[in-house]
Amino acid sequence: MTEEEKKKQEENEEDIKELNFLDHLEEMRWRIIKSLAAIMVVAIASFVFSDIFIDILLIPARRLGDKMIIQVLKVQGMFMLKLKVAGVVGLVGAIPVIAYQVWAFVAPGLYESEKKWGKWLVLGVTFFFICGAAFAYFVLVPFALNFLISLGTMEIQKHISISYYTQFVLRMLVAAGVVFQMPVLSFLLTKMGLINAQKMRKFWRYAVVISLGLAAFITPPDPVSMMMMGIPLLFLYEFSIIVSRMAGGSASKKRQEQKETSDQDKE
Repeated sequence: MTEEEKKKQEENEEDIKELNFLDHLEEMRWRIIKSLAAIMVVAIASFVFSDIFIDILLIPARRLGDKMIIQVLKVQGMFMLKLKVAGVVGLVGAIPVIAYQVWAFVAPGLYESEKKWGKWLVLGVTFFFICGAAFAYFVLVPFALNFLISLGTMEIQKHISISYYTQFVLRMLVAAGVVFQMPVLSFLLTKMGLINAQKMRKFWRYAVVISLGLAAFITPPDPVSMMMMGIPLLFLYEFSIIVSRMAGGSASKKRQEQKETSDQDKE
């Protein structure tokens, strides 16, 4: 092969790589568009039933009785609240679609035997988000409200804006749901060969610090609420190590077989 032919071959390979990169970007764009479309559809449908969702969010406040009074401070307050709640419900309701789009984007880089985990990934993302949101709704939110409202004297009345209240509750629900995706993320990254159980075990000390930091970000600024969220996060991290160990066994075996096949072909 002459120098000119080698040069043309190298240029063709570079063009192919560039086309592959552009194809990946185009696919990512369409995956994002489909996810946003799903969020919009669910949000529009949720706006019709937004009063029901608002009533559900107000249940922890009602349990406090006269200790906390929820009120609207702006003329357009309820309308903006309905939009906000519908948007969050749209995001949460579209989680299965978003999870599927993420899986469909990374699936081409996996083995055929690993692609069958797609439906379980979608179910896992949805399940762990519901678990995290339920934990926040039934445990964190009531405890945080009781603790924060109990501060101060009896003469100080707690009149809370419904906008600030729902923002407080929704933030804790969504944040807890996202944080509870740790096992799913561990499974996905292990399948991609980016992490393994041994690395996660060595990272344990840093995981404790990060978990407490996340707990402090999610919960109100008090040590008790932070510990109530931090301890479940540590259990989740331990469970994620188990998930990574289970997911890493088959993946490592497949990569080893592929490497041996590649070495034989070269010989």
